[in-house]
Amino acid sequence: METKIILKNVNKFYGTKQALKNVNLTITEGMFGLLGKNGAGKTTLMKVLATLHSQTGGTVEICGIPITESKKIRSMIGYLPQDFSMYGSMSAYDAMDYLGVLSGLTKKERKERIPYLLEQVNLLNNRKMKVKAMSGGMRRRLGIAQAILHNPKVLIVDEPTAGLDPEERVRFRNLLSEIAKDRIVLLSTHIVGDIEATCEQIAVMDEGEIIYHGTVANLLMQARGKIYSSEISRMELEELKKTFVVTGMLTMGNKVTVRYVVPENNPSNPSNAILVEPNVEDAYMWLMNQARGEKV
Repeated sequence: METKIILKNVNKFYGTKQALKNVNLTITEGMFGLLGKNGAGKTTLMKVLATLHSQTGGTVEICGIPITESKKIRSMIGYLPQDFSMYGSMSAYDAMDYLGVLSGLTKKERKERIPYLLEQVNLLNNRKMKVKAMSGGMRRRLGIAQAILHNPKVLIVDEPTAGLDPEERVRFRNLLSEIAKDRIVLLSTHIVGDIEATCEQIAVMDEGEIIYHGTVANLLMQARGKIYSSEISRMELEELKKTFVVTGMLTMGNKVTVRYVVPENNPSNPSNAILVEPNVEDAYMWLMNQARGEKV
């Protein structure tokens, strides 16, 4: 059985509102990033793949099985939603054990698998701690452990690092990369840094559409020659923002070093502008600017 997700012309309507618009994607083993601002349609797509919502049109196959066979699909999928919560009064181990029973694991399987997973997410020493006493990062890691309890071929995680401190975010990203060695991990986020650190293949969504699908390297290549940096005064900053899409700023005293997208053949580029190599955030902002029509 090939580990692959295939979406063809997938649409989703909520009444008259179209949340997904002719989505075509092929996702293979490893880390795959789905990037887009809040409200772009990422969570809707995740819920369709997790069989929580049905698509209005188009087809979806996961590991060769149509999404309509929801029982088979759910046996192959682990899902960590954005608003994940567990049984707060239970210990980490007991919550995992209870979920293992619901997943149909035998007592022997649970006894072997739960300690292994808690160790993998660095929570074995906290196995007796009540879930409600855990930090946000610890609960997210426990969420990953429960999502892969039944050893799924596909793991779907929706905005997993939102609200985490920098140390927990790095730990969580490293954990996802480890898990992705033998399965698909689909990471949905609006945080560009999470994609840059973990994913080679990405898709970018905007208003329900896929506006980019490919490698991070290719997106960077497309943005090359479009990103500039200038040192300007604070007074000049507001005027520059009216003309260009600003991707980053560093303020030092009365001076501001600004990175921004310059449309091709734009004559109003500041005279002291320096062409710079794009980072992923620059490339993402350039792409969004392209999709909505360049400022002139």
